[in-house]
Amino acid sequence: MNVVFAVKQYVSKMIEDSGPGMKVLLMDKETTSIVSMVYTQSEILQKEVYLFERIDSLNRETMKHLKAICFLRPTKENVEYLIQELRRPKYSIYYIYFSNVISKSDVKSLAEADEQEVVAEVQEFYGDYIAVNPHVFSLNLLGCCQGRSWDLAQLSRTAQGLTALLLSLKKCPMIRYQLSSDPAKRLAECVKQVITKEYELFDFRRTEVPPLLLILDRSDDAITPLLNQWTYQAMVHELLGINNNRIDLSRVPGISKDLREVVLSAENDEFYANNMYLNFAEIGSNIKNLMEDFQRRKPKEQQKLESIADMKAFVENYPQFKKMSGTVSKHVTVVGELSRLASERNLLEVSEVEQELACQNDHSSAHQNVRRLLQNPKVTEFDATRLVMLYALHYERHSSNSLPGLMMDLKNKGVSEKYRKLVSAVVEYGGKRVRGSDLFSPKDAVAITKQFLKGLKGVENVYTQHQPFLHETLDQLIKGKLKDGQYPYLGPSTLRDRPQDIIVFIIGGATYEEALTVYNLNRTTPGVRIVLGGTTIHNTKSFLEEISASGFRGRGAESSQVTVRASSRR
Repeated sequence: MNVVFAVKQYVSKMIEDSGPGMKVLLMDKETTSIVSMVYTQSEILQKEVYLFERIDSLNRETMKHLKAICFLRPTKENVEYLIQELRRPKYSIYYIYFSNVISKSDVKSLAEADEQEVVAEVQEFYGDYIAVNPHVFSLNLLGCCQGRSWDLAQLSRTAQGLTALLLSLKKCPMIRYQLSSDPAKRLAECVKQVITKEYELFDFRRTEVPPLLLILDRSDDAITPLLNQWTYQAMVHELLGINNNRIDLSRVPGISKDLREVVLSAENDEFYANNMYLNFAEIGSNIKNLMEDFQRRKPKEQQKLESIADMKAFVENYPQFKKMSGTVSKHVTVVGELSRLASERNLLEVSEVEQELACQNDHSSAHQNVRRLLQNPKVTEFDATRLVMLYALHYERHSSNSLPGLMMDLKNKGVSEKYRKLVSAVVEYGGKRVRGSDLFSPKDAVAITKQFLKGLKGVENVYTQHQPFLHETLDQLIKGKLKDGQYPYLGPSTLRDRPQDIIVFIIGGATYEEALTVYNLNRTTPGVRIVLGGTTIHNTKSFLEEISASGFRGRGAESSQVTVRASSRR
C-alpha cells in the first residue's frame, strides 16, 4: 500500500501508452499538483514530454507535431474545456485520462465534439489525490465543513478522492466510522454508495481478511495540531509550511536567490528521506556529517585535470557533485532557519509547557507555567495563544479553571482580538461536549498503570512525549479491541480477524505527527499496513484557519470569561 508508487505508476502508464514521439502533458490546476508530487520535471522530460500546459490557459500555441496526454479531473469545467479543445485541436492526437469516474453522458459529449477524430483513447486512471509520503495522502481541502455539517461540494470531492484512493490501491474495504461525528457517518455512506454503484470497478480479488476504512473527525483530537513539532518533516511544516513539497524561504534573512523556494521530497532527496522522521537534535549532527562528506569530496573535484581520463572522471562525477552541493546548501539553509526561529521564539521552553499541558494532569503547575511564559517578551502572540488554547481544552471543566485570568494576561500582552477569540472557537470546535472519546484521562486500569509507569520512568525526550490520540485508536483497532459502540461498522457485516490493510481518513485534516505515528506502527507491527489520509495536512496555522473557515468564530474575549466561570461550576 504505497500511494506515491500508485500515482507514479498511473503517470508512467499514461506516457508509455501514448508511444514514442514528442508529447505535451495537458493538466488542470489540481492534476498539476498531483503529478508534481511524484515526478520532477526533469524525470518527465526524459520520457519525451517536452511541454507542460494547463487546459484552462487560453493562449496555447498550435503544435501539430506533438501528441497530447490529457490528465484531468472529471469536472464540468474540464469537460467543457476539452470539448472546445477537440473542436479546434492544437495537437496531432489526444490520449485522455480522467483522474476519477466520468459519466457516460460526458463521454458522449466528447465523442460528439471529436469531429476530426483526434482522440486515440479515453480512460480513467484513479490518481485523484495528493500522495504526500508513501503512507500519507491529502486532498488539499481547507474548511470542509460548515459547523458540524459537510459543505456539500467538499463532501463530494472528499468521497471522490477517497474512492479513487481505494481503486488505486485495489481495495474494496469494510467501513467503520466515528459515531460521535455526523460528517464521518455522511462520508462513510457516500463512499459506500459509490462502491455499490461502481461495483464492477471494485470487484478485486478477495483477500482472506478484507481491508478496513476507518473514518475519523479532527474535532476528536484538537490537541495534536496545536503542538510545536521536533521531527524534521513535521517541524518544517509547523515553522515554515510545506505546500505540495515546496517550502517558501523568501522571508529568511539574507537568503540567496536560488534558495527562495526549495523542494523537499523523499522521492529524490536521499538526505530528506533518511531524516524526515528523526528529531531535531539528530538532524543537527547528520547535517554536520553531510557537510563533512561534501567537504571531503570537494578537493578531489578541484585537482588539476591533466589527462583525458581526469577530465572524463570529473565530467562523470560533476552531476553528482552538483546535486550534492544543492542538497547540502538546501538542508543547511532549512535547518539553520528552523534553529533561528526556535531560539528567537523561545520554542524549547514553550514546547515543554505545551507537552505538559497535553500529557500531564497537574493543574496548578500547568497554570503557573503558562502564566510565566505569557509574561515572557520572547514568546510571540501566536505561541501565547496556542498555550492558552491547550490549557482551555485540557482544563475546560476543572474546578479551579483560571481561563478568564489567562485571557486577561493575553490582552495585557497585546495579543490581538482575532487570536483571543480563537481560544473559545477551539473549545467550541473540539471541547469536551463534542469529543466522542476521553482525550486526557485514561479510564481503564491498564491505561492508568501505563501512564503511572511513564511518569516513573521519566520520558526519554520531554519535547516528544505526546502521542496523538490516533495512536491509541489504531492500537486498539489492530488488537481487535476498538469498541463497535464508538466506531460502528457501516452495514451488517463485521471483521472477525485482526485487520491487515487499514486506511484511516481524518475529516478536517491530518498532521505530520500522526503521519509519524503511522510510520512507526507500520515499522513495528508485522502483517499490518496502514495508510493515513486527511482532507488536508495541518500545521497550527492552517488548523486555526480550518476552524475559522468552518464557522467557529469564537466569542469576544470578555464574554468568554462569563461562560467559562459558569462551566467550571458544573
